[in-house]
Amino acid sequence: RLLSVLRRRCDIAGKRLSGPGLAAEGRVLRAVLYVYHSRLLRHRPYLALKQVEQCLKRLWKMNLVGSLETLVELIPKKTVCEAHAECLVPSQPVLETVALKVLGGCKLILRLLDCCCKAFLLSVKHLCSKEFILLNTVASGLLSRLWFVIQYRCVLQTLTSLYGALWTVLHLVSETQQMPYIRGFTFPSDTSDFLGVNVSSEAKKQKAKMLTTKKSTSWMKKLFPAMPEAVSKVGKKRKSETCTSAMKNHSIACPVDIGETVV
Repeated sequence: RLLSVLRRRCDIAGKRLSGPGLAAEGRVLRAVLYVYHSRLLRHRPYLALKQVEQCLKRLWKMNLVGSLETLVELIPKKTVCEAHAECLVPSQPVLETVALKVLGGCKLILRLLDCCCKAFLLSVKHLCSKEFILLNTVASGLLSRLWFVIQYRCVLQTLTSLYGALWTVLHLVSETQQMPYIRGFTFPSDTSDFLGVNVSSEAKKQKAKMLTTKKSTSWMKKLFPAMPEAVSKVGKKRKSETCTSAMKNHSIACPVDIGETVV
């Protein structure tokens, strides 16, 4: 029963880590950093975006998805376990290696969420100061999507539940046959002891910070003041008249300028 639970949680964690959303946001982030590399080397939101990219790079380089797939291959299927009184299970070194990677992945994703939150707040702050409007608009949208993808797909929560199943199986295997591979480190029974924070409460704090950012919703009104109603009606009327005349004169050889001056 424990092995089937472990297999199922490994499959879920692998799918959520290798999903298209996280990879797509990573590609967009790299493209944005590439475009603005030579212009904004000392701009604070740009440096914060570099930290987010560094966390994503480390997450991919540790190859956690590959380790989970290897572990799934070593876990016997349910039919095999039921058919035989005894079956082969993953050894203690394999379980310890994957458990250590899962702990490292939890730490990296927690750091990634924190960097996303800080970079988002910086982007909004500089956006309200009317600095690098295009970059900060793109960055704030990108960071909020990346944060939302991780939270919505419950990547961190999935890894914490996976570690719980891993720790239980590792404890039973080590009692059966002692073959310690990682020495000088005691595996915690709960990820909260290793991370130092509660995952759900930390996510709620970050969400509250991002939603209650000062002036985060009014920057568009400041940059683009509302047009008076009378002026907007005149503009709409002129635009419709110009479009009508342009359609009538469509057969004329000379080009027609249908643009109107912005009031």
